[in-house]
Amino acid sequence: MLQHTDTPLKSDKCVYQNDSYSMLQNLLLITWGCIPELTKDCQDMTNASSTYLGIAIGAVIGGIISWWIYNRQKKTTEKQDLTLTHIKELNERHGRILKRLEESDKRHDSALNAILELNKKMEYIIERQDKLHESIQTSRSSSKDDNTEKVER
Repeated sequence: MLQHTDTPLKSDKCVYQNDSYSMLQNLLLITWGCIPELTKDCQDMTNASSTYLGIAIGAVIGGIISWWIYNRQKKTTEKQDLTLTHIKELNERHGRILKRLEESDKRHDSALNAILELNKKMEYIIERQDKLHESIQTSRSSSKDDNTEKVER
Protein backbone atom coordinates (compact mmCIF):
# COMPACT_ATOMS: atom_id res chain seq x y z
CA MET A 1 0.00 0.00 0.00
CA LEU A 2 0.99 3.43 -0.73
CA GLN A 3 1.39 5.46 2.25
CA HIS A 4 -0.12 8.86 2.07
CA THR A 5 2.77 11.19 2.87
CA ASP A 6 1.09 14.50 2.14
CA THR A 7 1.18 16.61 5.23
CA PRO A 8 -1.30 19.34 5.76
CA LEU A 9 -0.24 22.94 5.21
CA LYS A 10 1.24 24.68 8.16
CA SER A 11 -1.75 26.97 8.37
CA ASP A 12 -4.10 23.99 8.44
CA LYS A 13 -1.98 22.37 11.11
CA CYS A 14 -1.99 25.59 13.15
CA VAL A 15 -5.67 26.19 12.70
CA TYR A 16 -6.83 22.72 13.59
CA GLN A 17 -4.33 21.66 16.18
CA ASN A 18 -5.90 23.72 18.96
CA ASP A 19 -9.65 24.08 19.22
CA SER A 20 -9.39 27.12 21.46
CA TYR A 21 -8.63 29.50 18.53
CA SER A 22 -11.32 31.97 17.66
CA MET A 23 -12.80 32.26 14.23
CA LEU A 24 -10.88 35.53 13.60
CA GLN A 25 -7.60 33.89 14.52
CA ASN A 26 -8.41 30.99 12.22
CA LEU A 27 -9.18 33.41 9.38
CA LEU A 28 -5.92 35.26 9.97
CA LEU A 29 -3.96 32.03 10.06
CA ILE A 30 -5.56 30.74 6.85
CA THR A 31 -4.93 34.05 5.09
CA TRP A 32 -1.36 34.59 6.24
CA GLY A 33 -0.21 31.10 6.76
CA CYS A 34 1.35 29.89 9.94
CA ILE A 35 2.52 32.80 12.06
CA PRO A 36 4.85 31.70 14.83
CA GLU A 37 4.19 34.88 16.80
CA LEU A 38 0.50 33.97 17.05
CA THR A 39 0.44 30.18 17.08
CA LYS A 40 2.27 27.27 18.61
CA ASP A 41 4.14 24.59 16.72
CA CYS A 42 4.89 26.74 13.69
CA GLN A 43 8.25 26.34 12.08
CA ASP A 44 8.42 29.58 10.13
CA MET A 45 6.32 32.46 8.87
CA THR A 46 5.81 32.57 5.14
CA ASN A 47 6.92 35.54 3.07
CA ALA A 48 3.34 36.39 2.14
CA SER A 49 2.13 36.34 5.72
CA SER A 50 5.08 38.48 6.75
CA THR A 51 4.24 41.02 4.05
CA TYR A 52 0.55 41.10 4.93
CA LEU A 53 1.32 41.40 8.62
CA GLY A 54 3.71 44.29 7.94
CA ILE A 55 1.13 46.04 5.77
CA ALA A 56 -1.58 45.56 8.39
CA ILE A 57 0.59 46.82 11.24
CA GLY A 58 1.75 49.76 9.09
CA ALA A 59 -1.85 50.61 8.23
CA VAL A 60 -2.87 50.51 11.89
CA ILE A 61 0.06 52.68 12.97
CA GLY A 62 -0.51 55.04 10.03
CA GLY A 63 -4.20 55.27 10.87
CA ILE A 64 -3.45 56.07 14.51
CA ILE A 65 -0.92 58.76 13.55
CA SER A 66 -3.29 60.23 10.94
CA TRP A 67 -6.13 60.32 13.46
CA TRP A 68 -3.88 61.99 16.04
CA ILE A 69 -2.73 64.64 13.54
CA TYR A 70 -6.30 65.23 12.34
CA ASN A 71 -7.54 65.55 15.93
CA ARG A 72 -4.78 68.04 16.85
CA GLN A 73 -5.43 70.10 13.72
CA LYS A 74 -9.15 70.08 14.41
CA LYS A 75 -8.62 71.32 17.97
CA THR A 76 -6.18 73.97 16.77
CA THR A 77 -8.61 75.12 14.08
CA GLU A 78 -11.44 75.36 16.59
CA LYS A 79 -9.28 77.47 18.91
CA GLN A 80 -8.22 79.69 16.02
CA ASP A 81 -11.84 80.15 14.91
CA LEU A 82 -12.84 81.04 18.46
CA THR A 83 -9.97 83.53 18.71
CA LEU A 84 -10.82 85.09 15.34
CA THR A 85 -14.47 85.43 16.35
CA HIS A 86 -13.41 87.10 19.61
CA ILE A 87 -11.09 89.48 17.72
CA LYS A 88 -13.88 90.35 15.29
CA GLU A 89 -16.25 91.11 18.19
CA LEU A 90 -13.59 93.29 19.83
CA ASN A 91 -13.02 95.20 16.58
CA GLU A 92 -16.75 95.82 16.20
CA ARG A 93 -17.00 96.97 19.82
CA HIS A 94 -14.01 99.28 19.40
CA GLY A 95 -15.58 100.70 16.22
CA ARG A 96 -18.77 101.53 18.11
CA ILE A 97 -16.78 103.13 20.94
CA LEU A 98 -14.80 105.24 18.46
CA LYS A 99 -18.01 106.45 16.79
CA ARG A 100 -19.43 107.41 20.18
CA LEU A 101 -16.24 109.27 21.04
CA GLU A 102 -16.37 111.17 17.75
CA GLU A 103 -19.99 112.14 18.35
CA SER A 104 -19.17 113.20 21.89
CA ASP A 105 -16.20 115.22 20.64
CA LYS A 106 -18.43 117.00 18.12
CA ARG A 107 -20.95 117.84 20.86
CA HIS A 108 -18.16 119.11 23.11
CA ASP A 109 -16.77 121.24 20.29
CA SER A 110 -20.15 122.80 19.59
CA ALA A 111 -20.71 123.41 23.33
CA LEU A 112 -17.25 124.95 23.66
CA ASN A 113 -17.86 127.19 20.64
CA ALA A 114 -21.19 128.32 22.12
CA ILE A 115 -19.50 129.09 25.45
CA LEU A 116 -16.76 131.08 23.72
CA GLU A 117 -19.36 133.02 21.74
CA LEU A 118 -21.26 133.82 24.95
CA ASN A 119 -18.00 134.93 26.57
CA LYS A 120 -17.33 137.32 23.68
CA LYS A 121 -20.85 138.73 23.94
CA MET A 122 -20.50 139.18 27.71
CA GLU A 123 -17.16 140.97 27.27
CA TYR A 124 -18.73 143.25 24.66
CA ILE A 125 -21.67 144.01 26.95
CA ILE A 126 -19.31 144.70 29.88
CA GLU A 127 -17.23 147.03 27.69
CA ARG A 128 -20.37 148.89 26.60
CA GLN A 129 -21.53 149.20 30.20
CA ASP A 130 -18.11 150.46 31.25
CA LYS A 131 -18.16 153.04 28.44
CA LEU A 132 -21.71 154.03 29.31
CA HIS A 133 -20.78 154.28 32.97
CA GLU A 134 -17.74 156.39 32.09
CA SER A 135 -19.81 158.65 29.88
CA ILE A 136 -22.37 159.03 32.66
CA GLN A 137 -19.59 159.81 35.12
CA THR A 138 -18.09 162.24 32.68
CA SER A 139 -21.41 163.90 32.01
CA ARG A 140 -22.17 164.16 35.74
CA SER A 141 -18.84 165.60 36.50
CA SER A 142 -19.17 168.05 33.63
CA SER A 143 -22.68 168.96 34.75
CA LYS A 144 -21.40 169.47 38.33
CA ASP A 145 -18.69 171.64 36.96
CA ASP A 146 -21.27 173.57 35.00
CA ASN A 147 -23.48 173.85 38.05
CA THR A 148 -20.62 175.01 40.23
CA GLU A 149 -19.68 177.54 37.66
CA LYS A 150 -23.25 178.77 37.56
CA VAL A 151 -23.41 178.95 41.30
CA GLU A 152 -20.17 180.79 41.46
CA ARG A 153 -21.36 183.24 38.94
